[in-house]
Amino acid sequence: MGARSRGGTRSLLLLSLHLLCLHSCLRCSVSAAGSGDPYVGVTIGTAVTNLLSPSDLAAFLRAQRITHVRLYDADPRLLSALASSGATAIVGVPNDELLALGSSPATASAWVARRVLPFAAANSTTPGLISAIAVGDEVPTALPSALPILLPAIQSLAAALTAANLSSIPVSTPLPFSIVLEPFPPSQAYFNQSLAKSFLLPLLSHLANTSAPLMLNLYPYYSLMQSSGVVPVDNAMFKPLPPSLEMVDPNTLLHYTNVFDAMLDAVYVALKNLNVSAGIPVLVTETGWPSYGDRKQEPYASKDNANTYNSNLIKHVTEKPGTPMRPGTQASVYIYELFNEDLRPGPASEANWGLFHGNGTPVYLLHVTGKDGFLGNDTTDRTFCIAADDADEKAVQAAMDWACGPGRSDCTAIQPGEGCYEPNDVRSHASFAFNTYYQSQGKAGGSCYFQGAGMVTTTDPSHDSCIFVGSKLYSNVTKSDGANTTTTQTSDAEGCAVWRLRTGREKGFLSALRLLLSLMVVVIMTNSNFWT
Repeated sequence: MGARSRGGTRSLLLLSLHLLCLHSCLRCSVSAAGSGDPYVGVTIGTAVTNLLSPSDLAAFLRAQRITHVRLYDADPRLLSALASSGATAIVGVPNDELLALGSSPATASAWVARRVLPFAAANSTTPGLISAIAVGDEVPTALPSALPILLPAIQSLAAALTAANLSSIPVSTPLPFSIVLEPFPPSQAYFNQSLAKSFLLPLLSHLANTSAPLMLNLYPYYSLMQSSGVVPVDNAMFKPLPPSLEMVDPNTLLHYTNVFDAMLDAVYVALKNLNVSAGIPVLVTETGWPSYGDRKQEPYASKDNANTYNSNLIKHVTEKPGTPMRPGTQASVYIYELFNEDLRPGPASEANWGLFHGNGTPVYLLHVTGKDGFLGNDTTDRTFCIAADDADEKAVQAAMDWACGPGRSDCTAIQPGEGCYEPNDVRSHASFAFNTYYQSQGKAGGSCYFQGAGMVTTTDPSHDSCIFVGSKLYSNVTKSDGANTTTTQTSDAEGCAVWRLRTGREKGFLSALRLLLSLMVVVIMTNSNFWT
């Protein structure tokens, strides 16, 4: 939002010891931003310590099945990597580039040639990679001095795209919700009059003529923070309310079960009041909830609330209910954001809006069920430990020897003739041994480390007649002469993410973890522990 700055100071959120994974599935695809079936995407900021490399980030998106992202610039390295992820991207023009683009059509054409054509032209290898261009970010509040050149920049970029036969890529600008005044009741909302004639009317006319969406950053979290207790917390987080507590628009008698829908309807009313609403879809380019904040100043910033809001948001969008004023018309949204940007200044919450830490470990696990949601299944209680893909085979073998020996894992099933003997290779056998130990330890943080040879996954590694401990099929397993067998197959939707805390990315964390585990060994006085 606007320079994406919320002001103030912050303290770093300590990394969790629980190395759990998020199985995130984004499925509804569209041909252009703001059109087609509603979808959930994520924004990707880069003010992150030890951010995944572009190639690792692309692999991460692919593993999480994230198919829509919003970038705040048009970094060619990242776009090149995203080509292999299967995702489409809204690319951004930073606010500090607006002057050059808005004052020179030639500069806008050069920007398109350099930043867009290599990834979107018909003869490129990724003609569908770029789904839209977001010019600036919350310019009316973040950089009001640039407002006179914002629309010229948008028009110049749109003209350059048309000249390059890429008019199907819409060009718009993310606006702050604060341009809507008196948003409740929604029926009385209107746009800031100082912006209406000079900026909004020409902008909306351009959007209508080019089939581009109205981009808005929309945060029920801030509505809650600024309401002085008027907005119920549950209403801001999509939680069901008794009818007596629902917000009711006295002019339309429409009931609002959540703040998000009320804010969207306020936008629709404001558009209608300018007589330009027809044919302009609304695309929510940012929404989300912080997982941590100052206890006194930001009491609602918590993991539980962030989990509740984002999980319910995903279900709300994918179930396509629309709003009370426009039932069945559902706006697509981008969750702010994929990673905690720990390098961002501002209040404590500023660095804690991410679904994941910068190294790929989840801040929390979303709770979403249903075949079309951001998550294919609720995998919170189903995580497994397997051999890490990039671990040295000798290290994997040594770790397996420890797990089946001093670690006291039951490795009977990987012996010759048993249910998990095939495939007969080190990594397959080690995965079974690692997981058995991990499950026996209650999936405690660090119990899947094995000196970097193990990693946590939400994908059920069960296969054929080999059912891993922790699988939802485990209770159906029948053993015949010690064999691990079952006739039921694991669903393809069981999981898809495989991520762990990578060795070397968070040295301070790993040092602390090793020290903690070493102390545990001294206290418990068990046999030598391989993963400490």
